[in-house]
Amino acid sequence: MSESHSHGTPSHAQSTLAISPLVQRARASRPDAGQNTGTGVQGRSGNVERGSVSHFTQTPHQERSPLVQKIQDVSHLATPAIMRHNGTAGSSLLASMTKNGLFGSTLPNTMRKSSTSMDAAEMRGSANGDCDSEDVNSEQNNMIDVSDLSSVEKLRLWRHDALMQHHYKTAEHIGDVIYTMTKDPNDAFWLAQVYYNQGSYVRAVELIFTDQLDAESIMCRYLAALCLFKLNKYEEALDIIGDSNPFQNEPCTSNSSDGGVKLESSICLLRGKIYVALSNMERAKECFKEAVQVDVKNYEAFDYLLSKHLLTTAEQWDLFGSLQFQDLDDNEEMIRCLYISRLSKYQNHKELENASNTLQNKYLLKENRIVKLAEIELLNNQSKFTQCMKLCEQVLEVDEYNPEVLPIYVQCLHSFSAKNKLFLLSHKLAENFPKSPVTWFAVATYYLTMGKVAEARKYFSRSSIMDPSFGYSWLGFAHTYVAEGEHEQALSAYSTAARFFPGTHLPHLYLGMQYNKMDDLSLAEEYFMIAYDMCPTDPLLLNELGVIYFKRQNYIKAKKYMKRAHDAIKNMKSESKAWISIVINLGHTYRKLGEDERAVKCFKTVLESSKPTATLWCSLGFLYLRMKKIEKAIDSFHKALALDQGNQASNKLLKTALEINAHMLIDEDHPMVISSNIRTMPKSQSINNEKKRTALGIGSFDPIIEAKRLKQGLSDHEDGDSMDIE
Repeated sequence: MSESHSHGTPSHAQSTLAISPLVQRARASRPDAGQNTGTGVQGRSGNVERGSVSHFTQTPHQERSPLVQKIQDVSHLATPAIMRHNGTAGSSLLASMTKNGLFGSTLPNTMRKSSTSMDAAEMRGSANGDCDSEDVNSEQNNMIDVSDLSSVEKLRLWRHDALMQHHYKTAEHIGDVIYTMTKDPNDAFWLAQVYYNQGSYVRAVELIFTDQLDAESIMCRYLAALCLFKLNKYEEALDIIGDSNPFQNEPCTSNSSDGGVKLESSICLLRGKIYVALSNMERAKECFKEAVQVDVKNYEAFDYLLSKHLLTTAEQWDLFGSLQFQDLDDNEEMIRCLYISRLSKYQNHKELENASNTLQNKYLLKENRIVKLAEIELLNNQSKFTQCMKLCEQVLEVDEYNPEVLPIYVQCLHSFSAKNKLFLLSHKLAENFPKSPVTWFAVATYYLTMGKVAEARKYFSRSSIMDPSFGYSWLGFAHTYVAEGEHEQALSAYSTAARFFPGTHLPHLYLGMQYNKMDDLSLAEEYFMIAYDMCPTDPLLLNELGVIYFKRQNYIKAKKYMKRAHDAIKNMKSESKAWISIVINLGHTYRKLGEDERAVKCFKTVLESSKPTATLWCSLGFLYLRMKKIEKAIDSFHKALALDQGNQASNKLLKTALEINAHMLIDEDHPMVISSNIRTMPKSQSINNEKKRTALGIGSFDPIIEAKRLKQGLSDHEDGDSMDIE
């Protein structure tokens, strides 16, 4: 063709929308049609870029994004028209796909032509006479007749419609014709985009490199690196986009003027993914942070940082404070609240609650996926598994295979040992998503619930190979070694998880628990304190710290942490079984400090709220014995032996309690005295009996001393195995 074409390509401050073939000036229908002609795409500095001076009538795609244009009412294009309750024509699926939509019109060419031939009377009829002739004429003037476009523009529309409707062979055929005619880098990009969507990554790379489009177009350079990333050629992809952001020292500007995501931000995101693939998590974290800081609309980068646990709680809130939400105009408050809802639930509870209320009440997003996910994460962190599972099932009723909710739902099912539900869910996932790490995580969890540790480990490993950044599988893999008592292998697996997921305290917590089991208290305390710096409110972590200090006989410090753990889990109203161990351990700490009444209260709380054990009844009996409440002590020891006849501590302590009870004075109010009509003996006789018992060593008998004597030889501890903390 003899027509000239624009070679203007988007700058790093713009988005892909800048070269969309559906973004038009429509000069014939705009009041400012005679202005700004013959200019190319402006870069960040506002200067016209190289090779951009040409006729915009040939390439009507350079001015601005449809996202910032006023959406025109094209409801009359619906077939048939859907009437709203107020009588105006509603919008159908086709009607919503306007030429000013995000990717342009998917309406057939014939429909576009017929749209311009409708007269004002038809339009007034569709609106029940609400529009006057002036409005209708204005509406008609704003419509663009496709027949007025050049032949190349029509081909671009054809190519774009085919691409959006996934007719890749058609899009490839027409795209190749267009690029042969124009040699426009933008047309090369769309042809390469077709190859990318087909999975033909090598062809896309060859197209870009053969014509050296990577040096001419930032967009083509980004797409070439993306294709190399898909081909697992990470070093080559990094060479194309650079190991750091080349635009980071340029003056900061507002977000992309076309309303899309800046190319600079997209390149930072891709750079981060490359570093993840290269196992350089620290550099990956910085790239993802830079991506969302460059453009707050890059939600994928923000989500990656949070969902993959790359940031600590403090780092998450610091990042949130650095984001430029003011560039979102009318959407600022809503997007700000949506981002808050994704942040860690361990602090700033008031802000999280306010954000949730705003989203649900002001923006009516109660049923939104992200809002529900935030609530599910909060319930899971608080170990409210019943409520969490119920909410998960509500979400999964609408979106059965939601990849963000499913891992949490699987954990809930495991906590309730819901084997049947896990079995059915695993089979559905394996049938429909065999290449998803969530699928094999669910399968592994099912086997772990069934006690088949070897099979569970196999599928946890398979899941982690599919996605090395899927933290659930790494922790599950390590848990299988713990189940078999293989501490060294468990330590190795937890250490790997701690390296991959620096933003979560769980790997450090589990490392500390393993070292605690191995009686390496120094290393255990070191890992617990690392976890404590990340999450100082986790009840399980606080309990473990208390256990460390209990073993070191620092009972004051042990009491401090165990009391905090008890208060935390009480405030959460948690359903976790961990609260039983926390309350029992707190009771033993009170016992060591001589606070017997508080210790008794702790043990009785557990006995009333959970299944009793022989060990717990023995501990309570010992406390009663020390408090000289002999009858209650005997009763407690009998209950312990009823549950476990072989409990040696209960047998010996019961013998002691019975011996003490046999030498006690019978009180005058005792039923035996009343029923036998035994008179109170003379004072002189009572004194003689007391002297006799003292002489025999009975009157000075102390149950505490006797209990200590009986415990000698059983354990190095005062109260033996039955008194161990959990």
